[in-house]
Amino acid sequence: MDIQPAARHLVTIAATGRSFRCAEDSHVLAAMEQSSCRDIPVGCRNGGCGACKVRVTSGRYHTGKMNRAVISAQDEAESRVLACKTYPQGDLTVEVLGRVWQPERAAQAGFFSYVPPAAAS
Repeated sequence: MDIQPAARHLVTIAATGRSFRCAEDSHVLAAMEQSSCRDIPVGCRNGGCGACKVRVTSGRYHTGKMNRAVISAQDEAESRVLACKTYPQGDLTVEVLGRVWQPERAAQAGFFSYVPPAAAS
């Protein structure tokens, strides 16, 4: 793995113990993807879907603007944030809270047509 000198903060996934490096000017989700780690779910990558929701259990960070439909002010006060909008200011430990992809819900929201597996045969 090619680590840039600027990628100095260690981000650790609490449940798995896996970790990756993240620079202060990179968000946690991008650094995770660049490291080939796959522990945080990936969705829209811009703060709108909530797939990458995490709770920071230790460490300092700052966030960009997050969709209040996905992260409430209460969530944010309790260190629940979106990895795609979270920038480390030191080493972090995160607990993954992101939702699991549910094709039925995505179809209901109009993202695409969904045919349940039983009906597909």
